[in-house]
Amino acid sequence: MAAQFKNQVRIIGGDYKRRLLKFPDAEGLRPTPDRVRETLFNWLGQECTNLTCLDLFSGSGALGFEAASRNAKRVVMVERAKNVAMSLKENQTLLGASNIEVIWGDALRFLDTTAERFDVVFLDPPFASDFLAQVLPKLPRILNAGAVIYAETANWPDREGWEIVKEGRAGQVKYALLRAVVQN
Repeated sequence: MAAQFKNQVRIIGGDYKRRLLKFPDAEGLRPTPDRVRETLFNWLGQECTNLTCLDLFSGSGALGFEAASRNAKRVVMVERAKNVAMSLKENQTLLGASNIEVIWGDALRFLDTTAERFDVVFLDPPFASDFLAQVLPKLPRILNAGAVIYAETANWPDREGWEIVKEGRAGQVKYALLRAVVQN
């Protein structure tokens, strides 16, 4: 019976609380666990009212849908796998979430080309990848003043230029809320 729920994630707070979202099998796709999402949104103050959020490497969309559920003004979800991006769009439609835009594309290319700026960025790249090391230096250009980054990883890359606001660990996953260090 446990396999029946393998590819589903439940929204834990906000307008879509308790809604169950399905997502397809994809290599490296692992939703942020409920307990970790609860911790993250406690750190963020539960609400995302009027915040513009970026869910890079969206996967199941758990983080982006949570932000949308908690009144984010806008959530941009970027996903490279076409079937996963299609699933995100289906879930967006299911929820009637007009504050979400799903982009089927490469996360690094998106960072290089977007003119949009964000208040919160969720980074949960494929676990065994070096994407976090590639993404962190690209982020300051797209951040609003006071923006925070939430990141999950097995091992932290060089975090020069970033301060840790809060951090935790769940099994092999290390996670933290980061803020760019302001240069004088």
